[in-house]
This record gives sequence, C-alpha cells and structure tokens, in this order.
Amino acid sequence: MADVFSAVGRRKTSVARVRLLVGAGDITVNRKAIAEFFSRDTLRSIVRQPLELTNTAGKFSVIANVNGGGESGQAGAVRHGIARALCLSDASLRGVLKKAGLITRDPRMKERKKYGQKGARKRFQFSKR
Repeated sequence: MADVFSAVGRRKTSVARVRLLVGAGDITVNRKAIAEFFSRDTLRSIVRQPLELTNTAGKFSVIANVNGGGESGQAGAVRHGIARALCLSDASLRGVLKKAGLITRDPRMKERKKYGQKGARKRFQFSKR
C-alpha cells in the first residue's frame, strides 16, 4: 500500500490538487489549517464529508492546494479531490462515495454574458415602435 494518494478535484472554476497521507487526520488547505482557510462551518463540513462518510477521518491527513473561484467552489473542489483520492486508496469505498454523489464532477458553471444583451439570459426591453 502506497503512503501518498494524489487526485485533482474541480468545482465551478476552482481546481484543487489533493494529497492524502496516512496520518493523524489534520486537513491543510494552501498551507493553512482548515479552520483558518474556510471561514464558514458549512464549508468545513463539506470538505470533511467524504472522510466522515467512509469512516477514515482519523486515518488520513489531507494536504490540498486550491486556486480559482470563490470560497464555496474551492470547498467543493477540495471535497471532490478527497473523494477521488480515497477511491485510489481503497477501491471498495467507491460505491459509498458514488452513492453520495461525491465522485461526480459538478458541471454547473456561470454562463457567460452575451454581447448586445444585459446579461447571460436577460435581454434589453423590446420596443415595437
């Protein structure tokens, strides 16, 4: 069994490079503790979700480098990366993670604004005369 499992997680425009090490269970994101990096409790629980679901919270230490997007997208990207790395560490965990929807890459992104329009979908008011 290898000591380090690496995976890439993505969400919106965020990309997270995640390394799973056999260790105490501490989570480091961009060289900061998880509590220091993610301000909201919900975001911290999102990141921990795959570890808690597979009962591996105390077995692996997580080192993640994340860039792009906002706080919510970055938390989702780290979660996706952890889920993928857990699959590499133990293939039997894949079913549990897939059922929870953590392996699937969430494709939803912000739609671009089109030229000659007010926004991505919104138009300027139409006037016949």
